[in-house]
Amino acid sequence: MLKVAVQDEEKAGAALMAWWQGDGAARVLAYDGAALLLERAESGTALADMARNGRDEEASQIICAVISKLHTPRPERPPPVVDLSRWFQGLEASATAHGGIFAMARATARELLAAPRDVRVLHGDMHHDNVLDFGRRGWLAIDPKGLVGERGFDYANIFCNPDAETAVGQERFPHRVDVVAAAAGLERRRLLKWILAWAGLSASWHIEDGSMPDTSLIVAQMALAEL
Repeated sequence: MLKVAVQDEEKAGAALMAWWQGDGAARVLAYDGAALLLERAESGTALADMARNGRDEEASQIICAVISKLHTPRPERPPPVVDLSRWFQGLEASATAHGGIFAMARATARELLAAPRDVRVLHGDMHHDNVLDFGRRGWLAIDPKGLVGERGFDYANIFCNPDAETAVGQERFPHRVDVVAAAAGLERRRLLKWILAWAGLSASWHIEDGSMPDTSLIVAQMALAEL
C-alpha cells in the first residue's frame, strides 16, 4: 500500500513507521520523505467487529499487546516527535469557555503532564481501526501521529472506540478499564485519569471541527465517576 503524507503529523508518522522496522507496526518496504510503501493487511478480521460482537475483551487485549511492542525501547535514535503537552493545549480554550467536565479534564491533564511516568515514543492514535490483522505477522499498527510522553496516554483512545454504542456501555466501561489496566500493567486510577484527559481533549476537537462531542463527553464523565 502506498501512502503519501500531506500533513506534517502524517509525515512524522511516516518516519516513525520506518523507525519501528516492522516490530509492532506494518513493515515499511520503501520510504522517501512523504511517501511510504507499506505491506498490506489482507485479512478480513477487524477488531471493531470483534468488539461489537461479544469479543471486546479480546480486542482490547490485542490492542494493548501491540502498544506494548511499539513502546519497547530501541537502540536507534527516534525521528523527531511532538511532545504530548503540545497536543493538550487544544483543551485550554474549551475548558475556559465551557468549564464543567472540560475544566476537570484540563486539571487532570495538567497533573499528568507535570509528572509523567514511563515516557516513551507514542503512536498517538491507537484505536480499533489502526490495528490490523496481517495474518502470519499478527496484529500490527498503522497511521501513527508521532508523539513522546507517558505511555499510559496511548491506551486512552481505546475507550472512545470503536463506536458510540460500544464505547459508552455503562457495564462495559469499568470492565474495559480493568482489562486494559491489567494487560498494560497500569495503575487503574492512573489509566482513568488519562481517559478523562484524552476524552476531554477529543471532545474539544469535535467542537472545533463542528462535529458532535457526545461520545467523548460521556466517556469523560464515566472516567470521572470511576475516579
